[in-house]
Amino acid sequence: MNDNINNMNVIRVYKFRIYPNSKAEAEIELQLKLSKEFYNLLLEKSINAYKEENKKISIIVLNKSAKEIEADKKFLQLYSQVRCEIKYRVLKAYKNFFRRVKENKSEKKVKVGFPRFKSRDRYYSITYPQDNGSFMIERKNKKHMLRVSRIGNMQIELHREIEGKIKTLTIKRKAGEHYAIFTTIREIELPKVEDTNPVGIDMGLDSFIALSDGTKVEKPKFEKKAEKHIARWQKIVAKRHKGSKRREKAKQQLQKKWEYIANQSIDFAHKLSDKLVNSGFTSFAVEDLHIQNMVKNHNLAQSIYNASWNKFMQMLSYKAESAGMKVIKVDARNTSKECSNCGNIQEMPLSERAYICNRCGLQIDRDINASINILHRATTLGQRESHAQEENVRPQKEAVFEELRTDKIHLLQNAIIA
Repeated sequence: MNDNINNMNVIRVYKFRIYPNSKAEAEIELQLKLSKEFYNLLLEKSINAYKEENKKISIIVLNKSAKEIEADKKFLQLYSQVRCEIKYRVLKAYKNFFRRVKENKSEKKVKVGFPRFKSRDRYYSITYPQDNGSFMIERKNKKHMLRVSRIGNMQIELHREIEGKIKTLTIKRKAGEHYAIFTTIREIELPKVEDTNPVGIDMGLDSFIALSDGTKVEKPKFEKKAEKHIARWQKIVAKRHKGSKRREKAKQQLQKKWEYIANQSIDFAHKLSDKLVNSGFTSFAVEDLHIQNMVKNHNLAQSIYNASWNKFMQMLSYKAESAGMKVIKVDARNTSKECSNCGNIQEMPLSERAYICNRCGLQIDRDINASINILHRATTLGQRESHAQEENVRPQKEAVFEELRTDKIHLLQNAIIA
């Protein structure tokens, strides 16, 4: 390892459980309700502006619509920065829609999906996009308290120290529980690692990953173990009347089951990525997978989603980058079909778990063979490097704040959290 040190700005996300009292919980519910209505009215007015006046969707149009909506004084109960963040949510929904339309016209065939109006179940977070006194963590009577404008004081479980300057706060309701999610930015010293021990990684369904050194790692079947409990609560939810309190309670129980499985999967990915980064490897070569295209195979879609490849790759990327290592993405085509010894390409049905080359006679596990090919492509072709996509990134300073301003690093369901 060299003594050369580079500096980099990293964005990190921290998630903590909060315990609002009955008054604060009622205020959170009110803020979520008003935020949902504000979002839906913005969406409705922007649609009408386009249909009736042929106005292109922009922040100018949304600002004008927001002023009209704010004539109803009840929306002034929302903190001004929260209302501003909702406008950017709507704008981002439109941007994603137009991006998908463009992709659909090209070779990629994706579901376009026009921005949807939000129901209570689909609007579960509010974001304070600036640390300007709208929220603060205080210590009272040996307990940490989070004070949030328009909501009040809530006990927060700070299970670890927050590092860096806090930029945003998101209050999130999930499965009947509440969380505070902080986005921070800080400068760290990045060691430069000499790339002497690279490794190729193949993502699979039979085994979770296979390494080019011959190691294979299996993923516990969390979903399989819990499927009876999931099915039971799904039946209970289906039997209860829509809108009833008993149905809402059953839905919360179902959400908690899914949340438990998701947490198990995230914990597994964290531990595995930590182990790889600390195992003596100096760079990682991985496949540039396009998950949305892969799940079009309906026979494999559920297995691919359950594998959580994206989560694992995001964790490996930011942890490797923070340690001064590279994660290199290579073309995934034919990595399983190509012989890692002679380069022969032959058909390989999923049912065949061993690669037996028709040309040179090589016999090897198909996943190990693929991981060796991935490593070869990274070392010979010099494919593009990846950067962490969730918690740590290395953009220019201006890009960091633009990202914070427009996207607010909004964590939804399936976000990876430090």
